This record gives sequence, C-alpha cells and structure tokens, in this order.
Amino acid sequence: MSIEVLVPTLPESVADATLITWHKKAGDTVNKNDNLVDLETDKVVLEVTAPDSGILSQIFKQDGAIVTSGEVLAVLESLAAGGTAAAPEQPGTESAASNSALSPSVRRLLQENTLDPAAITGTGKSGRLTKTDVLEHLGKQAQPQAQVQAAPAESKPVAVVEPSPVLVASGTTEHRPEQRVAMTRLRAKVAERLLQAQQNAAMLTTFNEVNMQNVIDLRNQYKTRFEQKHNVKLGFMSFFVKASIEALKKFPAINASIDGSDIIYHGYYDLGIAVSTPRGLIVPVLHDVDQLDFAGIEKTIADFGEKARAGTLSYDDLKGGTFTITNGGVFGSMLSTPILNPPQCAILGMHAIKERAVVENGQIVIRPIMYLALSYDHRLVDGREAVQFLVTIKECLESPAHLLLNI
Repeated sequence: MSIEVLVPTLPESVADATLITWHKKAGDTVNKNDNLVDLETDKVVLEVTAPDSGILSQIFKQDGAIVTSGEVLAVLESLAAGGTAAAPEQPGTESAASNSALSPSVRRLLQENTLDPAAITGTGKSGRLTKTDVLEHLGKQAQPQAQVQAAPAESKPVAVVEPSPVLVASGTTEHRPEQRVAMTRLRAKVAERLLQAQQNAAMLTTFNEVNMQNVIDLRNQYKTRFEQKHNVKLGFMSFFVKASIEALKKFPAINASIDGSDIIYHGYYDLGIAVSTPRGLIVPVLHDVDQLDFAGIEKTIADFGEKARAGTLSYDDLKGGTFTITNGGVFGSMLSTPILNPPQCAILGMHAIKERAVVENGQIVIRPIMYLALSYDHRLVDGREAVQFLVTIKECLESPAHLLLNI
C-alpha cells in the first residue's frame, strides 16, 4: 500500500518551510517513526517521521526546496502485515542509528562538516551529543588554521555572536579566506522583525539603576534550601519576572499592543524570555506567568533553555507574548537599548551586575548595581508611564518584600 509523506500542518503565522536534509534516500527501508527529513521554519526545526514501516519508493522534494502545509514530500510503500523493516546490517549501521537520536540541528551540523558523532564527546543528558559539543569540536579543529571572526550579529532584543564557519582559502588568496553561506530562516526572520520594529514604531528607551544587594542577600540565604525542595536553582530572572508582573498590573498600557488603529489591552501576562541558542536568540514565552510561583518560573525557564539547546522547542513554546525580558548581562553587556519585539510595545533589558560606589545616608558605600533599560513604543506608551514602570521594577527589586507580600 502506498502512503504519502506530507508536510505537517504549519501554524497560521508560518507560510512555508525549507527542506534542510533528507536522512533517507529512495529505496531505503524505514521503520515507523524513523525521522525522514528535517524542515526549517522561521522559528524551529521540524522532524517529519515515517507514518509506517516500509520502503521509501519516491522522493519529490529535494534539499533546499520551499514547501507548504500538506505538500507531498515522498511516497512510502508500506510493508505487508507481519513484515519487518529491518534492513540487513551494513557497515556504519550503528552510527546511523545513533544519529537518529540526535536533534535536527546537530545532525545538520555533523553532515555539513562531515563529522563522525562517535569522535565527539557528548555532554547532554545520558551522554547525548548537543550542538554546543559539535561547535566546540569544530573550534578545536580550527585553532591551527587562519580564521575570520564574525562580528556580533544582533538578534531580536540583544546581540548574539553566531558560530563562525571554518573558512577555507581558495585560489591564491591564502591569507584572506571568505565563505558565502545562505542566511538561515531564523536569521532572515530576525532581520525582518528588526527592520519592522525600527520602521513602524516610535521607539524610545529610558534607563534606571537598581541596587541588587537585597535580592542577592535573599538569594544567598535561601538558594540551597530552594534547590533542595524544588530541584531547580534560584536565579535572578524569577525576581525580574515577578517585578515585571507587578509593574505591568500597575501600568496596563505597557502590556498592550497596537493593531492597525486599535489598541489591544491584554488581560493576561505572557512574558517572553530571551534564550541564546547556537542558531541565534529566540524568545520562548511563559504563558500566564502571573499564576506561577518562583519555583514554577525557574523550572519553566530552565526547561526552555534545555529545549532550546537541543533544538526541540515547539511552536506553542514560542507563540504569543505580551512583554519581553532580555538579559544582555550574561554576555557582559553594561548598557544597551533593546529593540522591540513586535507587536509588543515594550521590552526590558537587564545588564551585568557591577560593584559601584554609591551614596547612602550621606556615606559612600560599595553596592552591586545593575543598569536597567526599557525600550517602548511612544505611540502607545507615554514617557511618564515608561519611567514610572521602570521605577516600580526598581522598587520591587530593592525591597523584595513587595514581591513576597504582594504590597
């Protein structure tokens, strides 16, 4: 029986996908749920699996093809009842089987650079190979060679340096290598949204500074007990999420968005948290985050980070969002102006915590200070609201009792 292998249904916001890599070729015997092909969209990489065991008789779409929902990718001849799809074992079968357990982004990187996964030590769960492992392996291989360091490429809210490809000199220009590569779907979408934010919004940024001493003291006092009870580390992000929720409740215009000539005031709080991945910066969303406690926020963020590194984030993880927080401080940023994440009208930028001399009660003391930045769309948010919103976050962080006692 012939079975068509179709492009899965894509979300409304995604018009098409790019076929990255076929893992099987025409004539191959496959088992049910084997990954046949990877499709890249603007946000995630999708795996298309075999609907049944059988022989892949025809392939209609080749690597690099642009496909849409429901298109036929291939035809699979299903095996008769009681048959088996296990092909005779050939040299390299074990390696191929291990490859099938890797994420699409890892397999793609291995294939592009002709690498043997068995030669790379995996640091993921149960020794699984991650994309970071492969990139570090490539970096070690490239150290003896002349390399060109790519400039930091800015993604949605903050700048992220994408891994530079190993460049091979051609012709007589031995010391001036260069390589032309196609822009990924994610990078192209980032570029589009950056231009959209700059061209369509009246974007301004207001700044403030926050004394992190009380948050640091509270975290140091309870982080061990917190981790023992909740099996997750207590970070700074949960404090900023809680403070942002309190500020958004006080200034609902900052939790709103513009749709044509209408303003949409959102009665819920879906916060995007910028996460760095080898493919660039993406923004998974904590839905209804006002209903989560500190442990719930930390667990969700940790889960997003793991899924982002493994390339397994889903569309549900990325859709929506009414406000975004980005932490450039993890990269060493001291001060920046984050760019809006359309159609949201505001984004909070965190930065590195540094000890500074400040005046308290007429005395000069040393305190851990962080600069905060709030970029906002002046078409919807007035300067007064933006400044008071940032002051509210500052007050919540400098006196964490506001967050714990809801006052």
